[in-house]
Amino acid sequence: MKTEVLKDIKKTETEYQSMISAAQEEKKKRHSQAELEADNLITKAQSNAEQYKKLKLEEARHQAALKHAEILKNGNQRAAALREKGEKNLSKAVQLLVLRFKEQLHVQA
Repeated sequence: MKTEVLKDIKKTETEYQSMISAAQEEKKKRHSQAELEADNLITKAQSNAEQYKKLKLEEARHQAALKHAEILKNGNQRAAALREKGEKNLSKAVQLLVLRFKEQLHVQA
């Protein structure tokens, strides 16, 4: 009877050791899986961040190009308006220059 109880205790102890070993292996396995999943999530997040950065840079370039085109358009319009105004005043300016020139000739003569 004592022998059977001791054998049962030994058997139970062996089973528990086996269960503990299995649990430790499962722990290691899950830890490895968690690390792998974390690495995958980090890689995915980095990839998403890179794509977001590229998208924002492209949007900024597009906005800059639009602003550049708008500034050029406004500058060209102002230049054309100034040119037109100058051309309108050209004959008056020539007359004034000739008048001043004649005045200078008369003063010196």
